[in-house]
Amino acid sequence: MTTEISLIACCRPLGAPTLSDEEADSTATLFKALADPARVKIVNLLASSGGPVCACEFEPALGLSQPTVSHHLKKLTDAGLLEREQRGKWAYFSINPEAAGQLAGLVDLKEARDVEPCC
Repeated sequence: MTTEISLIACCRPLGAPTLSDEEADSTATLFKALADPARVKIVNLLASSGGPVCACEFEPALGLSQPTVSHHLKKLTDAGLLEREQRGKWAYFSINPEAAGQLAGLVDLKEARDVEPCC
């Protein structure tokens, strides 16, 4: 299984003229990591926090149990979207800035709009 930033680095924008099978698979894997409302909320909380957030803060914010929150954080971290920092017994999470930039470029459909129709 591809993990960390290598997953994101291999993906071309969806508006690219063509995608290889590997690029399509990697892109689908990335979107699978975001294909859960709790994970989208986690990314939203981190994007609006202005800094790393302790894992313990997600439980009350999401209304989920600790094991469920840990599962979602692991999925996002494995996909390369989040960075994890251990501070004593607490884990703090933040958005991986490189991944955020790559993700923004991935969904840029400008290339597709700029291509003239073939028919």
